Amino acid sequence: MDITKAFIKAKQPCADGFRWYLRHADHDSTYQDILDALVAAGRVEDACWLLDQFGPTGAVLAADRIEAHALVFAGTIEVRGHIEVETVLRAGKTLRAAAGIVAGNIRAGEDIFCGGAVRSGGDLRTQGLLQAAWGVECAGALACETLQAGWDLRCAGAAAIAGSCRVGQSLQARDALVCGKGLQAGGDIECAGRLRVGHGIACAGGLRCADHIYAGWGIKAREDIVADRSIQAGESLACEGEILAGDGYGIYAGLEVDVETWDSCACVHARQRPRALRSGRWAGPLPGSAPAPAIEAARKEDP
Repeated sequence: MDITKAFIKAKQPCADGFRWYLRHADHDSTYQDILDALVAAGRVEDACWLLDQFGPTGAVLAADRIEAHALVFAGTIEVRGHIEVETVLRAGKTLRAAAGIVAGNIRAGEDIFCGGAVRSGGDLRTQGLLQAAWGVECAGALACETLQAGWDLRCAGAAAIAGSCRVGQSLQARDALVCGKGLQAGGDIECAGRLRVGHGIACAGGLRCADHIYAGWGIKAREDIVADRSIQAGESLACEGEILAGDGYGIYAGLEVDVETWDSCACVHARQRPRALRSGRWAGPLPGSAPAPAIEAARKEDP
Protein backbone atom coordinates (compact mmCIF):
# COMPACT_ATOMS: atom_id res chain seq x y z
CA MET A 1 0.00 0.00 0.00
CA ASP A 2 1.33 3.44 -0.97
CA ILE A 3 0.71 6.34 1.40
CA THR A 4 0.62 9.80 -0.12
CA LYS A 5 0.60 13.27 1.39
CA ALA A 6 -3.06 13.68 0.40
CA PHE A 7 -4.02 10.41 2.12
CA ILE A 8 -2.29 11.42 5.34
CA LYS A 9 -3.78 14.93 5.33
CA ALA A 10 -7.28 13.58 4.76
CA LYS A 11 -7.05 11.65 8.05
CA GLN A 12 -6.46 14.90 9.97
CA PRO A 13 -3.21 13.98 11.74
CA CYS A 14 -1.74 16.10 14.52
CA ALA A 15 0.32 19.03 13.27
CA ASP A 16 3.57 17.71 14.73
CA GLY A 17 3.11 14.28 13.19
CA PHE A 18 2.26 15.70 9.79
CA ARG A 19 5.35 17.93 9.86
CA TRP A 20 7.47 14.88 10.66
CA TYR A 21 5.99 13.06 7.67
CA LEU A 22 6.70 15.95 5.32
CA ARG A 23 10.31 16.19 6.50
CA HIS A 24 11.27 12.53 6.74
CA ALA A 25 9.11 10.34 4.51
CA ASP A 26 10.47 9.59 1.06
CA HIS A 27 8.16 9.95 -1.90
CA ASP A 28 8.56 6.25 -2.70
CA SER A 29 8.06 5.07 0.88
CA THR A 30 5.58 2.25 1.35
CA TYR A 31 3.04 1.99 4.16
CA GLN A 32 5.32 -0.33 6.18
CA ASP A 33 8.37 1.85 5.45
CA ILE A 34 6.60 4.77 7.14
CA LEU A 35 5.57 2.62 10.12
CA ASP A 36 9.16 1.43 10.54
CA ALA A 37 10.52 4.97 10.25
CA LEU A 38 8.08 6.28 12.87
CA VAL A 39 9.05 3.52 15.30
CA ALA A 40 12.76 4.12 14.68
CA ALA A 41 12.22 7.83 15.41
CA GLY A 42 10.52 6.99 18.73
CA ARG A 43 7.07 7.99 17.43
CA VAL A 44 5.39 4.69 18.27
CA GLU A 45 2.02 6.30 19.06
CA ASP A 46 2.04 7.95 15.63
CA ALA A 47 2.77 4.57 14.03
CA CYS A 48 -0.19 3.03 15.88
CA TRP A 49 -2.39 5.95 14.81
CA LEU A 50 -1.39 5.40 11.17
CA LEU A 51 -2.22 1.70 11.43
CA ASP A 52 -5.61 2.56 12.95
CA GLN A 53 -6.36 4.88 10.03
CA PHE A 54 -5.25 2.70 7.11
CA GLY A 55 -5.81 -0.77 8.55
CA PRO A 56 -3.98 -4.09 8.09
CA THR A 57 -2.28 -5.53 5.04
CA GLY A 58 -1.61 -9.05 3.81
CA ALA A 59 2.15 -8.75 4.40
CA VAL A 60 3.93 -11.35 6.55
CA LEU A 61 6.94 -10.74 8.78
CA ALA A 62 8.71 -14.07 9.36
CA ALA A 63 11.69 -14.41 11.70
CA ASP A 64 13.52 -16.90 13.92
CA ARG A 65 13.08 -14.55 16.90
CA ILE A 66 12.32 -10.90 17.55
CA GLU A 67 13.99 -8.69 20.14
CA ALA A 68 13.21 -4.99 19.79
CA HIS A 69 12.35 -1.80 21.62
CA ALA A 70 9.04 -1.51 19.72
CA LEU A 71 7.40 -3.13 16.71
CA VAL A 72 4.39 -2.02 14.68
CA PHE A 73 3.70 -4.24 11.66
CA ALA A 74 0.65 -3.85 9.42
CA GLY A 75 0.29 -7.53 8.54
CA THR A 76 0.94 -10.90 10.20
CA ILE A 77 3.94 -11.61 12.44
CA GLU A 78 5.18 -15.22 12.46
CA VAL A 79 8.15 -16.12 14.67
CA ARG A 80 9.74 -19.55 15.04
CA GLY A 81 11.13 -18.71 18.47
CA HIS A 82 10.32 -16.07 21.07
CA ILE A 83 9.29 -12.42 20.91
CA GLU A 84 10.66 -9.87 23.39
CA VAL A 85 9.64 -6.24 22.88
CA GLU A 86 10.34 -3.59 25.52
CA THR A 87 7.34 -1.37 24.78
CA VAL A 88 4.65 -1.73 22.09
CA LEU A 89 4.10 -4.89 20.07
CA ARG A 90 1.40 -4.35 17.45
CA ALA A 91 0.28 -6.56 14.56
CA GLY A 92 -2.34 -5.49 12.06
CA LYS A 93 -3.46 -9.10 11.67
CA THR A 94 -2.28 -12.29 13.43
CA LEU A 95 0.57 -12.58 15.93
CA ARG A 96 2.12 -16.04 16.15
CA ALA A 97 5.15 -17.25 18.12
CA ALA A 98 6.34 -20.82 18.68
CA ALA A 99 7.81 -19.80 22.07
CA GLY A 100 6.94 -17.04 24.54
CA ILE A 101 5.72 -13.49 23.90
CA VAL A 102 6.82 -10.70 26.26
CA ALA A 103 6.09 -7.01 25.64
CA GLY A 104 5.09 -3.78 27.33
CA ASN A 105 1.75 -3.64 25.46
CA ILE A 106 0.43 -6.25 23.04
CA ARG A 107 -2.24 -5.76 20.41
CA ALA A 108 -3.28 -7.80 17.37
CA GLY A 109 -5.98 -7.15 14.79
CA GLU A 110 -6.95 -10.82 14.55
CA ASP A 111 -5.58 -13.73 16.64
CA ILE A 112 -2.65 -14.35 18.98
CA PHE A 113 -1.11 -17.83 19.05
CA CYS A 114 1.71 -18.55 21.50
CA GLY A 115 3.58 -21.80 22.08
CA GLY A 116 4.75 -20.61 25.50
CA ALA A 117 3.55 -17.91 27.89
CA VAL A 118 2.16 -14.48 27.01
CA ARG A 119 3.24 -11.65 29.33
CA SER A 120 2.18 -8.06 28.85
CA GLY A 121 3.46 -5.24 31.06
CA GLY A 122 0.42 -3.18 30.06
CA ASP A 123 -2.72 -3.86 28.03
CA LEU A 124 -3.28 -7.04 26.05
CA ARG A 125 -5.85 -6.78 23.26
CA THR A 126 -6.81 -8.83 20.23
CA GLN A 127 -9.92 -8.89 18.05
CA GLY A 128 -9.92 -12.68 17.86
CA LEU A 129 -8.57 -15.71 19.73
CA LEU A 130 -5.91 -15.41 22.43
CA GLN A 131 -4.31 -18.85 22.77
CA ALA A 132 -1.30 -19.67 24.95
CA ALA A 133 0.10 -23.15 25.53
CA TRP A 134 1.32 -21.95 28.93
CA GLY A 135 -0.05 -19.02 30.94
CA VAL A 136 -1.28 -15.49 30.24
CA GLU A 137 -0.19 -12.57 32.43
CA CYS A 138 -1.43 -9.03 31.87
CA ALA A 139 -0.53 -5.98 33.98
CA GLY A 140 -3.20 -3.82 32.32
CA ALA A 141 -6.59 -4.36 30.72
CA LEU A 142 -7.33 -7.50 28.70
CA ALA A 143 -9.72 -7.77 25.75
CA CYS A 144 -10.24 -10.60 23.26
CA GLU A 145 -12.92 -12.66 21.53
CA THR A 146 -11.96 -16.05 23.01
CA LEU A 147 -9.25 -17.03 25.49
CA GLN A 148 -7.53 -20.41 25.89
CA ALA A 149 -4.62 -20.84 28.30
CA GLY A 150 -2.98 -24.13 29.22
CA TRP A 151 -1.83 -22.82 32.60
CA ASP A 152 -2.88 -19.78 34.66
CA LEU A 153 -4.52 -16.48 33.72
CA ARG A 154 -3.43 -13.41 35.71
CA CYS A 155 -4.95 -10.03 34.88
CA ALA A 156 -4.40 -6.82 36.88
CA GLY A 157 -6.82 -4.64 34.87
CA ALA A 158 -10.40 -5.13 33.74
CA ALA A 159 -10.90 -8.19 31.54
CA ALA A 160 -13.48 -8.33 28.73
CA ILE A 161 -13.81 -11.63 26.84
CA ALA A 162 -16.59 -11.54 24.26
CA GLY A 163 -16.84 -15.32 23.90
CA SER A 164 -15.62 -18.20 26.06
CA CYS A 165 -12.66 -18.46 28.43
CA ARG A 166 -10.93 -21.74 29.28
CA VAL A 167 -7.96 -21.86 31.65
CA GLY A 168 -6.09 -25.07 32.48
CA GLN A 169 -5.15 -24.01 36.00
CA SER A 170 -6.20 -21.03 38.13
CA LEU A 171 -7.62 -17.64 37.17
CA GLN A 172 -6.92 -14.43 39.08
CA ALA A 173 -8.52 -11.12 38.08
CA ARG A 174 -7.68 -8.05 40.15
CA ASP A 175 -10.51 -6.04 38.59
CA ALA A 176 -13.86 -6.80 36.96
CA LEU A 177 -14.15 -9.80 34.65
CA VAL A 178 -16.85 -10.01 31.96
CA CYS A 179 -17.15 -13.14 29.82
CA GLY A 180 -19.82 -13.34 27.11
CA LYS A 181 -20.08 -17.14 27.06
CA GLY A 182 -18.70 -19.87 29.33
CA LEU A 183 -15.92 -19.57 31.93
CA GLN A 184 -13.96 -22.69 32.89
CA ALA A 185 -10.87 -23.11 35.09
CA GLY A 186 -8.91 -26.17 36.17
CA GLY A 187 -8.18 -24.56 39.55
CA ASP A 188 -9.44 -21.63 41.61
CA ILE A 189 -11.17 -18.53 40.26
CA GLU A 190 -10.51 -15.30 42.16
CA CYS A 191 -11.99 -11.98 41.08
CA ALA A 192 -11.46 -8.66 42.88
CA GLY A 193 -14.21 -6.90 40.92
CA ARG A 194 -17.61 -7.87 39.55
CA LEU A 195 -17.75 -11.25 37.82
CA ARG A 196 -20.34 -11.50 35.04
CA VAL A 197 -20.60 -14.50 32.70
CA GLY A 198 -23.16 -14.94 29.92
CA HIS A 199 -23.27 -18.74 30.10
CA GLY A 200 -21.98 -21.00 32.89
CA ILE A 201 -19.07 -20.99 35.34
CA ALA A 202 -17.17 -24.17 36.19
CA CYS A 203 -14.00 -24.51 38.24
CA ALA A 204 -12.14 -27.45 39.77
CA GLY A 205 -11.22 -25.37 42.83
CA GLY A 206 -13.01 -22.60 44.70
CA LEU A 207 -14.78 -19.50 43.39
CA ARG A 208 -14.11 -16.25 45.27
CA CYS A 209 -15.34 -12.77 44.26
CA ALA A 210 -15.04 -9.44 46.07
CA ASP A 211 -18.19 -8.12 44.34
CA HIS A 212 -21.31 -9.65 42.69
CA ILE A 213 -21.22 -12.97 40.84
CA TYR A 214 -23.65 -13.46 37.96
CA ALA A 215 -23.91 -16.36 35.52
CA GLY A 216 -26.65 -16.61 32.89
CA TRP A 217 -26.60 -20.41 33.19
CA GLY A 218 -25.33 -22.42 36.18
CA ILE A 219 -22.35 -22.20 38.53
CA LYS A 220 -20.40 -25.26 39.67
CA ALA A 221 -17.25 -25.38 41.82
CA ARG A 222 -15.34 -28.15 43.56
CA GLU A 223 -14.82 -26.10 46.73
CA ASP A 224 -16.58 -23.01 48.16
CA ILE A 225 -18.48 -20.35 46.20
CA VAL A 226 -18.01 -17.05 48.06
CA ALA A 227 -18.90 -13.46 47.17
CA ASP A 228 -18.70 -10.24 49.16
CA ARG A 229 -22.03 -9.26 47.57
CA SER A 230 -24.72 -11.34 45.83
CA ILE A 231 -24.47 -14.66 43.99
CA GLN A 232 -26.85 -14.96 41.04
CA ALA A 233 -27.32 -17.90 38.67
CA GLY A 234 -29.77 -18.25 35.82
CA GLU A 235 -30.05 -21.97 36.53
CA SER A 236 -28.43 -24.19 39.20
CA LEU A 237 -25.75 -23.62 41.86
CA ALA A 238 -23.53 -26.47 43.04
CA CYS A 239 -20.35 -27.01 45.05
CA GLU A 240 -18.92 -29.52 47.49
CA GLY A 241 -18.15 -26.76 50.00
CA GLU A 242 -20.27 -23.81 51.11
CA ILE A 243 -22.09 -21.06 49.23
CA LEU A 244 -21.69 -17.74 51.03
CA ALA A 245 -22.88 -14.25 50.04
CA GLY A 246 -21.87 -10.97 51.68
CA ASP A 247 -23.71 -9.55 54.68
CA GLY A 248 -27.05 -8.14 53.56
CA TYR A 249 -26.92 -9.83 50.14
CA GLY A 250 -28.73 -12.89 48.80
CA ILE A 251 -28.06 -16.07 46.86
CA TYR A 252 -30.30 -16.60 43.85
CA ALA A 253 -30.68 -19.64 41.58
CA GLY A 254 -33.19 -20.09 38.75
CA LEU A 255 -33.31 -16.43 37.72
CA GLU A 256 -33.52 -17.31 34.02
CA VAL A 257 -35.96 -20.25 34.20
CA ASP A 258 -39.61 -20.71 35.08
CA VAL A 259 -40.39 -21.50 38.72
CA GLU A 260 -42.16 -24.68 37.63
CA THR A 261 -38.83 -26.05 36.31
CA TRP A 262 -36.83 -25.34 39.50
CA ASP A 263 -36.89 -29.03 40.49
CA SER A 264 -34.62 -29.83 37.56
CA CYS A 265 -33.12 -26.51 36.42
CA ALA A 266 -32.58 -24.49 39.60
CA CYS A 267 -31.15 -26.97 42.11
CA VAL A 268 -28.83 -25.70 44.83
CA HIS A 269 -26.21 -28.15 46.16
CA ALA A 270 -23.73 -27.36 48.92
CA ARG A 271 -22.32 -28.85 52.11
CA GLN A 272 -25.20 -27.20 53.96
CA ARG A 273 -28.14 -25.01 53.03
CA PRO A 274 -27.01 -21.40 52.45
CA ARG A 275 -28.62 -19.07 54.99
CA ALA A 276 -29.01 -16.32 52.37
CA LEU A 277 -30.72 -18.52 49.76
CA ARG A 278 -33.52 -16.45 48.21
CA SER A 279 -34.53 -18.49 45.15
CA GLY A 280 -33.98 -21.94 43.70
CA ARG A 281 -34.62 -25.40 45.16
CA TRP A 282 -32.38 -26.62 47.96
CA ALA A 283 -31.31 -30.13 46.94
CA GLY A 284 -28.80 -31.02 49.66
CA PRO A 285 -25.11 -31.89 49.33
CA LEU A 286 -23.77 -33.23 46.07
CA PRO A 287 -23.67 -37.04 46.03
CA GLY A 288 -20.35 -38.23 47.44
CA SER A 289 -19.35 -34.91 49.02
CA ALA A 290 -18.31 -34.72 52.67
CA PRO A 291 -21.03 -33.57 55.09
CA ALA A 292 -20.57 -30.43 57.15
CA PRO A 293 -18.98 -31.00 60.58
CA ALA A 294 -21.73 -31.06 63.21
CA ILE A 295 -20.19 -28.33 65.38
CA GLU A 296 -19.53 -26.03 62.43
CA ALA A 297 -23.02 -26.62 61.04
CA ALA A 298 -24.62 -25.78 64.39
CA ARG A 299 -22.59 -22.60 64.73
CA LYS A 300 -23.63 -21.35 61.29
CA GLU A 301 -27.30 -21.94 62.08
CA ASP A 302 -27.17 -19.78 65.20
CA PRO A 303 -28.95 -16.42 64.77
